[in-house]
Amino acid sequence: MAWAHNGDIQLWYETFGDEHGEPLLLVNGLGSQSINFRDEWCERFVAAGFFVIRFDNRGLGLSGPEQPAADGYALEDMAADGVAVLDAAGVERAHVLGVSLGGMVVQTMAVEHPGRLRSLISVMSSTGDPDVGRSSPEAQAHLLRPPAASRDEYVEGHLEGLRIWGSPGKVDEADAAAQAGRAYDRAFRPEGVGAQLQAVIHAGSRTPGLGKVELPTLVIHGSADTLIDQSGGRRTAEAVPGARFVLIEGMGHDYPKVLWDRWVELVAEHAGVARD
Repeated sequence: MAWAHNGDIQLWYETFGDEHGEPLLLVNGLGSQSINFRDEWCERFVAAGFFVIRFDNRGLGLSGPEQPAADGYALEDMAADGVAVLDAAGVERAHVLGVSLGGMVVQTMAVEHPGRLRSLISVMSSTGDPDVGRSSPEAQAHLLRPPAASRDEYVEGHLEGLRIWGSPGKVDEADAAAQAGRAYDRAFRPEGVGAQLQAVIHAGSRTPGLGKVELPTLVIHGSADTLIDQSGGRRTAEAVPGARFVLIEGMGHDYPKVLWDRWVELVAEHAGVARD
């Protein structure tokens, strides 16, 4: 593990594999820590030829600040965090893969910092346009519930969320509960989740900026996603010239182990096309 800095924000990051492999930066979703990209999954990307970098978004996990600034921050700040991590890891240009909120961050990186990207990979995300990517009423209600008051409540809330938006028939609840417990023990920071949510709410549409992106782009979405409807992914692919859209049948707003190899296959194929 190591530390990157964006101004006074300290960012925890970790790498996997040979630094001479294809650089792949992994960016997390709302409220999730870098460990959501499991060690075993990162190693599968390494086996496919990648040099993998995962990090904790600001205000989550082990990254600073301890408390969100009173005036909040923007997705552009989170995009700059990603660039700071690349700087610290000694990577000039990387494939960037973002999930959910992380997809919004990597889209912003592609708009604001295109020279630092080899390619863009946006997964189960959206463009910020209000007419696409909407949550089901049940998913929205659960997302906006009050923070958990205990470890047990946090774990049960995580499982309840997966029952709403997880991949039907593919969720291993025992494994998911254990992973949620690990995340809680590592860092439980609900105030950081609220700050991220505000950044999303105030971001506006990225569609005009995405229309100017000239990077090889892969957009992945699940057919069973109730948290961010697949229309968000489709709009993303429509916005970026030449983007490829892949719909994974039966995938919800999660990444169960049974789909890890499919993701690795898609990203490796994409990066092979994008490689200099």
